[in-house]
Amino acid sequence: MNDIKAFLASLSHHPGVYQMLDEKGEVIYVGKAKDLKKRVSSYFRKNIRDPKTLLLIKQIKDIHVTIAHSESEAIILECNFIKQFKPRYNILLRDDKSYPYIIITHQHPYPRIDLYRGARKKNALYYGPYPSAQAVREAISLLQKLFRLRTCRDHYFDARTRPCLLYQINRCTGPCVNLISREEYDHNVKLAILFLEGKSDEVIHVLQKRMEQAAEACHYELAAHYRDQVTRLRQLQDKQYANVSVGDADIVGLAMQSGMACIHLLSIRHGQVLGSRSYFPDLPPHANEQEILSAFLAQHYLSDVAHRENIPKEIILPGQIEDQAFVENALLQQAKHKVAILTAVRTEKKKWLTMGVSSAKQALATHLFEKMHVNDRMKALQILFNLTNIKRIECFDISHSRGEATVASCVVFDENGPLKSHYRRFNIQHITPGDDLAAMHQAILRRFKHLQTTNAELPDVLLIDGGVTQLKAAKQVMEILGVDSVLLVGVAKGPLRKPGFETLHIGDREPQHLPSDSLALHFIQQIRDEAHRFAITGHRKQRDKTRRHSILESIEGIGAKRRRDLLRYFGGIQGVAHASLDELMKVPGISRSIAERIFAALHDTTL
Repeated sequence: MNDIKAFLASLSHHPGVYQMLDEKGEVIYVGKAKDLKKRVSSYFRKNIRDPKTLLLIKQIKDIHVTIAHSESEAIILECNFIKQFKPRYNILLRDDKSYPYIIITHQHPYPRIDLYRGARKKNALYYGPYPSAQAVREAISLLQKLFRLRTCRDHYFDARTRPCLLYQINRCTGPCVNLISREEYDHNVKLAILFLEGKSDEVIHVLQKRMEQAAEACHYELAAHYRDQVTRLRQLQDKQYANVSVGDADIVGLAMQSGMACIHLLSIRHGQVLGSRSYFPDLPPHANEQEILSAFLAQHYLSDVAHRENIPKEIILPGQIEDQAFVENALLQQAKHKVAILTAVRTEKKKWLTMGVSSAKQALATHLFEKMHVNDRMKALQILFNLTNIKRIECFDISHSRGEATVASCVVFDENGPLKSHYRRFNIQHITPGDDLAAMHQAILRRFKHLQTTNAELPDVLLIDGGVTQLKAAKQVMEILGVDSVLLVGVAKGPLRKPGFETLHIGDREPQHLPSDSLALHFIQQIRDEAHRFAITGHRKQRDKTRRHSILESIEGIGAKRRRDLLRYFGGIQGVAHASLDELMKVPGISRSIAERIFAALHDTTL
C-alpha cells in the first residue's frame, strides 16, 4: 500500500472480490464489485464523509483482489470469504445450517414423511425449504393428524410385528402390520402431497365427499374423522393462506435498536406460509439498513447450494438496497428464473411486509430484554421508583366484551420473574356492565382484603393498567384498607396503543414518559402484557360458558337450511367459529350482511 496510485492503476475493470487487511495481516473487510477498479478506488477519494469508511481506511495496510468470471460468482466468493475470515467490518449472519425440507419417500410401497437437510436427490419428493426445523416438525405433526402417514425409518418399519404408539394415538394407520390397504394409504399420500402443494381446496372437496358417503353408510365415526380433517384444514387455510401473485415469496422485516438488528424472514411457498425465523447478525460500527439488507440477501440465498435451489420469485424488502440490480442479477443466475426484489408494495403484500417489520421489532425487543439479567431490570425499576428494594410486584387488568363476562387479572413478579402459582383471576359481578373503574375497585379490594386476612406478603409496587382514573380507584381501596406501604403506578397506553409511548403515573408525581429503549419501561411492558394476556384468557373462558348453546339459532336470518349448510361446509360449529368473514361468504346462500351478523355473534372484535 506504499504506492496506492500504482496499485489502483493496475486494477482490472472485471467483477471480483477485494479483501482489506490490517497491520497484523488479518482480513478486516471483504467486499464485492462488478467493477473492481471503480469500487476499490472509491475508498480513496478525498471527499469521503461516511464514518465507517473513514474508520476502515485508517486500518488498511494491504488489499488482496480476486477476479471473478461473473457478478454472481463475485457475490458467492464474497459470502465464502466472509464465512471463512469473519471480518470485523462486515455484517455477519452467523447462519451455518442448511434449511430443512419435508421429504416424502415415494419410492417405498408405503411412503414416509420426515425432516430432511442437505442436497436433494431424485428418489424422493421435497417440500420447502422451511425457515426452521421447528416449522418442519409442526408441519409433519399436522400431516400426521390429518393423513396419518408413517414417520418411522424403513428398518424399523420392516421389523414391526405389531403397531406402535403412534397408531394407538391416531397418528398413523399401521401400514407396517397391514392395518390399511396400500390403495387407501396411497390415497392419503396423494392428499398430503396436494396439501403441501397449496391445493387445500381440492383436499377439502375430497374429504367432504368422503364424509357424506360415510354418513350415508352410517359409518358415523369415520364421518366424524373426515369432519375433523375438514375443520383443521379450514382453520389452517385461514391462518396460512397468503395472497401473493406468484405463490412463492419471502418477506423480510428489519428492526434496529441499541446497536443491534433483527431480520425477520417470512417464507411463503405455493401460497401458504411455511413459517418464519428471526436472525440477529453481528453488526460493525455505523452499519445502516441498506447494508444489512444487502448482506442478508447475499449470505442467506447464495452461501449454500441448497439455498440457491429454492430462491423465491419475489423478495419483499422494507427498503431499497444500493446494489439492487447487481444482487437481482446474481439471484437470477443462480435460481434460473427471474427474481424480483420489491420495496414499494401495496394491498396484501404491504400487510405481509408490515407483519414482517412488526415481528422483527418484537423479536428484537425480546432479544434485548432477555440479554439483560432480571436483577438489572429490577434495579432499573428501583431507580425509577426511588425505592431501595423491590421484592414483589403485582399488576391488575380488566377484560370484558362490551360489559359481558368481566374478568380481572392479578399477576405477580419477583426478582426471579413471574410467579405463576400466585396469579389470580376475579369474576366481577354486581356492577354496571362496562364500568372498568368499578371492576378495578372490586378486584383490588377483594385481593388486598384476602392478603390482610391471611397475613400474606403485600407487594412493594402495584401496577394498574390504566391512567389517572384507574389509579384513583386503587387509591380509594388503599385508603379503605389502611394500606400505605404500596407504591401505586398507573400505566396509560399511548396513541393507537403503541408500545413505547406509555405514560406512567407514579404515585403523586407528574406524568412521566420513558424512552422506548428504557430497561425499566420494557419490564413494565412485560408485566402489563402478561396481566392483559391472563385477563383475556379468563374472560374468554367465562364468556364461552354462556355461548356453548347453539348460537346460530339466535342469529336473525339463519334458518335450519343455512345452519345445515354452514355446519356442512365447515365441518361443525367450531369450524364456523374459526372462519373469517370472507370464508363465511363463500358458503352458498350466505350474503355479506348475513356473514357479518354471524361473525359478530361468534367473535368479539373489541378485545
